[in-house]
Amino acid sequence: MMAGTTLIDRALIRLSGEDVRGFLQGLVTNDTAALAPGRPLWAGLLTAQGKALFDFILWADGDDVLIDCEREAAGDLARRLTLYRLRRAVTIEREPVLCVHWSPHPHPLGLSLSKPTTSPSGVGEDKGGLRKAQAERSGSPVPDPRLPELGFRWLAPESEPAAAWLAHRLSLGVAEGRGELGSDKTLWLECNAAELNGVSFAKGCYVGQENTARMNYRSKVNRRLVVVPTDTPGERTRIHYPELGLAVDHRRIEDLGGAIIPDWLREALAEPQPS
Repeated sequence: MMAGTTLIDRALIRLSGEDVRGFLQGLVTNDTAALAPGRPLWAGLLTAQGKALFDFILWADGDDVLIDCEREAAGDLARRLTLYRLRRAVTIEREPVLCVHWSPHPHPLGLSLSKPTTSPSGVGEDKGGLRKAQAERSGSPVPDPRLPELGFRWLAPESEPAAAWLAHRLSLGVAEGRGELGSDKTLWLECNAAELNGVSFAKGCYVGQENTARMNYRSKVNRRLVVVPTDTPGERTRIHYPELGLAVDHRRIEDLGGAIIPDWLREALAEPQPS
């Protein structure tokens, strides 16, 4: 049975200070000008060659931006962003109060489904008036920016762990995180970024933009990350979930037999590839 709320494998990084959106605009794959309250964006941080290093969801919080990322990758992501910061007056830190929540369905009241307990870092709710105020104004659930069928996400203080998110996501053919995408292993468009709203082809330059734009212009994505029902991982398997009987494979598009091909991917594969 699918049930929310807290995605315990996710963490939040808060970026605050001078022109945070401008800072991110030159780094990430999506257009931060489109980021607004109630309208999060899925994006990636790439190598210069256009390969995925990190994927995450961006949330607007006033002038700040919150990065909803894989918990195990949060430290590495924060350090990478710090390298790019240079002399900018931008603060990059873990968010101690808010957590990422998920539900397969919207709450009928359109409000946070969680009740505060304690923060992931052990910070009590009575410590820090600003953090408490931010927690109290946590937003309503919104559709996942990648695919509406994924369900609804929102930010709020920690509550009971969500159940069945992984199985639900994989059933829809959506890969995320370094275990599935790899780190410096998979081109961003091979991660199905165009189909899942993870890239803007209209924005200016960002790290890895040249190769990503070239692949899109030539309509040449020769490989894809796909979810495969299997009890036995193979040579193309990135990660295997034996408890679910599922694996994430990196395959050539002419060799997708047995993979889960959802409608959003089927439409992309139907487009003619250049010879």
